[in-house]
Amino acid sequence: MRNGVVLFTSDRGITPAAAATAAEERGFSTFYVPEHTHIPVRRDALHPTGGEELPDDRYTRTLDPWVSLATAAAVTSTIRLSTAVCLPVESDPITLAKAIATLDHLSGGRVTIGAGFGWNTDELADHGIPGGRRRTALAEYVAAMRALWTQDEAAYDGEFVSFGPSWAWPKPTQAHVPLVIGAGGGPKTFAWIAQHADGWMTTPTEKNVPENAALLRKAWAEAGREGEPDIRVLIAAKPAPQDYLDWAGAGVSELIWGVPDASQDEVLAYLDRLSSKLNGS
Repeated sequence: MRNGVVLFTSDRGITPAAAATAAEERGFSTFYVPEHTHIPVRRDALHPTGGEELPDDRYTRTLDPWVSLATAAAVTSTIRLSTAVCLPVESDPITLAKAIATLDHLSGGRVTIGAGFGWNTDELADHGIPGGRRRTALAEYVAAMRALWTQDEAAYDGEFVSFGPSWAWPKPTQAHVPLVIGAGGGPKTFAWIAQHADGWMTTPTEKNVPENAALLRKAWAEAGREGEPDIRVLIAAKPAPQDYLDWAGAGVSELIWGVPDASQDEVLAYLDRLSSKLNGS
């Protein structure tokens, strides 16, 4: 299993560029950042942990993910660039397709999209996306962006996205930009992934990875998909030895370790400790 790191970016502490450089130097495979455009002060949606209050104020201070990854791309050469997670339906799909294609082009084909449906339905509503239609909206966004990335003259006509025949370059360097969905495991999520995405990223609180991996593979086969879904695990607590065995047995491709929102010196020291532990030294 590969190891990646996620920096919950904010307007303080280490920059994404410095964190990505340090992660690449220490052999990590992927650098992830999150997305929230804003947090409405009045909010009916519960946090995924079930609480009415946010765990901390980083949700209100999150940096733009694509600008953050662009700064990381400029100072790295091999580490993959991803999101954990981005919220595509909170952007204009044509503009977002351009941003992602440009990042993939300039980075030499290093982008993986980690996307979510969006737990904060109040945030989605401010972008014109009804909470009950967020999965449909994301499916349309993905299809429309892939059309722009792969077709010389692209068009799309849906409920949430509609545009006539259009030219749009650059195309991504990758023939297919991977899309992994970060969401709680379950039949509805896995059916969506099997139809529209390339894999699953767990939530930090996921407890049944082997069982859910099997359910995802079942949905994958029923959808007629070839190959294997890409399964990635977000680490929320210190894993036990059995956890590693379970994840490996479930075919997990990458473990994603959180990086503290702290000063550069503190983050570099943390990454030194983490890489030493993972490398067994």
